[in-house]
Amino acid sequence: MERNTFATSAYIATSPEIAFDYLCSLKNLDEWTLFSRMVEQVDEDTWLGTASGYHKNLYYHVKKLENPLFYGIEWHCGFEYQKYFQVYPVLLFPADYIEPGTDEKGVYFHWLSFVDPKRQTQMIMQGIHTVHTSECRSLKGVLERKGGLTAAAKGRYFIDTDTIYVDAPIEIGVEYLKDLRNIDEWAHLLRPNGEISPEFGEFKDEYDQKVKVSLRLHTLSKYYLLEQENFYPDYDFYQRSVALIIPTSYAFGDPEAPGFILHRITFWKTGETLAHGKLQIEDFGAESMNIKRFAEAKAGNVKSFDRGMSYVPVSH
Repeated sequence: MERNTFATSAYIATSPEIAFDYLCSLKNLDEWTLFSRMVEQVDEDTWLGTASGYHKNLYYHVKKLENPLFYGIEWHCGFEYQKYFQVYPVLLFPADYIEPGTDEKGVYFHWLSFVDPKRQTQMIMQGIHTVHTSECRSLKGVLERKGGLTAAAKGRYFIDTDTIYVDAPIEIGVEYLKDLRNIDEWAHLLRPNGEISPEFGEFKDEYDQKVKVSLRLHTLSKYYLLEQENFYPDYDFYQRSVALIIPTSYAFGDPEAPGFILHRITFWKTGETLAHGKLQIEDFGAESMNIKRFAEAKAGNVKSFDRGMSYVPVSH
């Protein structure tokens, strides 16, 4: 797992629209974060405020993500106005995106955090999991309380992730991943069953069960979102996953950082053991290792694979 990247998620019993509107207001950080307190508004989307991880103030900036499938934002932070070195993408998945046709209401909140290795402190690295996990719990509580609940609502799904650093130009990664004809090379649990197009094809899984796979690529801010949908027609079973393909330079606010971060977001039914599709997060992680190996080889960086799953600045 990429050690400079952190993710936390929660099911929130509120509508995607309410959650989105609430998150777009930076002043609401006062209500649910450990100690991000907005002190002075600088412009419509920017505040100067205190921070949980520093003894100095940060500039906070919010940016809305345009996407027809679900709502999203980015929080940006930095010590100087309009010079932001931290980016925090947030995606809000409606329940019926995860399970088409479901009667479940609510939204699945996913918060991704990057910590630039050149700017890391020991406290930030040791504390970010604890703080962001607790803040995610706090956000859930605030929004559900506003909706009239007196205890935490339980979602039918939970989100799990796999993240890896790929030392190859993002253009190589995007071209490789968006073409379904390449999946036979990196997805070891699927075998082509007939002609495969760049976006759709039929496969057999490890039990020779028929799987119809489709890919869709979207642009999000300075990066890409790749949807993968696996459908088992004989069992009317869907399994959806999402991958973010983010330039390392953007993730860590460092124009000298090469390559990209591949962050895979997966959805699992709480308390249920699956009979078809991916059965565990390691199935996605194994694929990510293959993707890293092949993409880096295409870029001529065959030695990068030996350095592991995380981004390490060349100067370190």
